[in-house]
Amino acid sequence: MHSFGYRSNALLTFAITILAVMCAIASLSDNFTSPHPSSKVQVLNINWFRNKPDGDDEVSMTMNISADLQSLFTWNTKQVFVFLAAEYETPQNSLNQVIPYVPTNDILLK
Repeated sequence: MHSFGYRSNALLTFAITILAVMCAIASLSDNFTSPHPSSKVQVLNINWFRNKPDGDDEVSMTMNISADLQSLFTWNTKQVFVFLAAEYETPQNSLNQVIPYVPTNDILLK
């Protein structure tokens, strides 16, 4: 007859082996999904535009942003961070990058 320590060791080893196999299957199953999000940004109105004394520009505009992010959500996704960045060219600079400030109460989620 086997002792209590031997039986508990066998049970614990079996449980850890099953847990490791389940973790490996869960990790591998998420590699076979390929997300394909799509988005569309439309400028509806430019409310105002001004040149600041320090050389920066400031603009207030109304935009319509629609995005289909459904393919990003899988069983393993906890949270998705989304941001908007705009790039444009001017005669003085070949690359301008802007990250707009969007007040939280102006975002409508459907």
